Amino acid sequence: MKAGDVLVLGCALLVCVLSAISLWKGGRPDKAIIKSGGKVFAEVDLSMPRIVEVPGPLGTTRVEIQPGRARVAADPGPRQYCVRQGWLSSAGAVAICAPNQVSLALSGRTADYDSLNY
Repeated sequence: MKAGDVLVLGCALLVCVLSAISLWKGGRPDKAIIKSGGKVFAEVDLSMPRIVEVPGPLGTTRVEIQPGRARVAADPGPRQYCVRQGWLSSAGAVAICAPNQVSLALSGRTADYDSLNY
């Protein structure tokens, strides 16, 4: 390998890294949509911190909202998959608590992906 080959490989690597960083950020969310039993329970703005209690067949699911992000903090479901999702911070992100029929989705102007591709 010559100096020019190393330079071309370095430039190609730099382009790949910069592309990955700029394209995989996802859109900034502006509201959280909370559903219970398939119906919209609340649409919450993500600008102020708050806690939303959502009733479901198994009990109450607690959704925590912070500026620019949201998470399912507690759920009465047995496996806690939606709680393990952690903080959702990009538009199009979804956490589903299937046993309690509660879901949390973030929406914004531009989504990196939709719930079907997630």
